[in-house]
Amino acid sequence: MTTVRNDVFKIGDNFATLLGDEVKVGQAAPEFTSVIAGWGTVNPLQESKGKVIILTAVPSLDTDVCDRETRRFNEEASKLGDDIIIYTISTDFPMAQKRWCGAAGVERVKVVSDVVEAEFGIKYGVLIKERRYFRRSVFIVGRDGNLVYVNYLPALGVEPDYDEVINAAKEALK
Repeated sequence: MTTVRNDVFKIGDNFATLLGDEVKVGQAAPEFTSVIAGWGTVNPLQESKGKVIILTAVPSLDTDVCDRETRRFNEEASKLGDDIIIYTISTDFPMAQKRWCGAAGVERVKVVSDVVEAEFGIKYGVLIKERRYFRRSVFIVGRDGNLVYVNYLPALGVEPDYDEVINAAKEALK
């Protein structure tokens, strides 16, 4: 049974309904399957097993803040080695994600969609029921598969602290 939370997160002046439980540092990162361009499936945690994985959950790549955030993480990814992988996850259709990435020149961040099952959204407690998109958040999975960083942003328009995220990912390499 999926947990329903109505008193945690607001959109404007009203509480939104979040589906799923929040995850916490130290617990095993929940496995999930997403779709990619062409409607193929991918399990980001399995695909990048043994590496440090940054998961950024965004409402939609076609919004100003999500656009800025994903471009910034793409810049940061180009400075990191192959042992840190960054995924951006949204409920945008895979073909819209592919179009956006091509137009934005985003090649280092792996962009995947949770549009079909919303498995990631529910397992990480970020799916906003009323909008069927995500509460902005960032998670870092260590090489051992456990969460080493969790940040649920307080509002949709608030960007993560990029330096904090990148430093936490680098720390997880040690």
